[in-house]
Amino acid sequence: MPELPEVEVTRRGIAAPLTGRVATAVTLRNAQLRWPVPADLPATLPGQTLRDIDRRAKYLLLRFDRGTLILHLGMSGSLRVLDRDVPAATHDHVDIVFGDRVLRLRDPRRFGAVLWHEGADATHPLLAGLGPEPLGEDFSAAGLHAALTRRQCAIKLAIMDSAVVVGVGNIYASESLFRARLRPGMAAQRLTRPQCARLYDEIRATLRDALDAGGSTLRDFMHADGEPGYFQQSYFVYGRDGQPCRVCGTAVRNRRMGGRSTFFCPTCQR
Repeated sequence: MPELPEVEVTRRGIAAPLTGRVATAVTLRNAQLRWPVPADLPATLPGQTLRDIDRRAKYLLLRFDRGTLILHLGMSGSLRVLDRDVPAATHDHVDIVFGDRVLRLRDPRRFGAVLWHEGADATHPLLAGLGPEPLGEDFSAAGLHAALTRRQCAIKLAIMDSAVVVGVGNIYASESLFRARLRPGMAAQRLTRPQCARLYDEIRATLRDALDAGGSTLRDFMHADGEPGYFQQSYFVYGRDGQPCRVCGTAVRNRRMGGRSTFFCPTCQR
């Protein structure tokens, strides 16, 4: 599933060629995504200029003259900027056309979203109540500690809670906890201030490293130009069950936590 680095890489990839261009058409091949794509979008969007592209958590916010197109890549989605005459494939569900260029959503599992919103971001149900951005100024070690003292769940589940901090999904939660030398099953409310400070630093460092590597390509994720990400080549623990830890050589373990695979080193993470 695309996480914050992959969504940010996508944002950067589509912003350069499309910002400032006028939408000329919308093609809906399959409107049945996680939520139905608004049926009136082909009438609403054409003629409006794409003014900016922002990101909030794992949502892309395409800001047009009269509203915001909210996009989510779901479990398997990707966005590509193509020439308009490139034929659509089976899972290419939505096209936003900008003259001779097209922004195409590919989503094999159809768990993504394309929604139209007129009004402030915080008034949309999907965006209201989101926590701080992990790479933003409103995220701090002290704020993380304060949020965790109210959480009785495992620390891995806590940092994947978008009310605590947004955008830290399964991959980067496992990697950040390894770097911070913390067991994923440790009770969140038991973390000390120094441990929270270390985790805060490693969440930010892990996400920055992933951005520098273009994100992770495990199955479906591709950049807007069709290129893959490479951060998966640097994983310490994620997906490495039974393989030797890159630091100490102990076999990496995998356990289910919150219904998700959770990878850790029993020696480095205590």
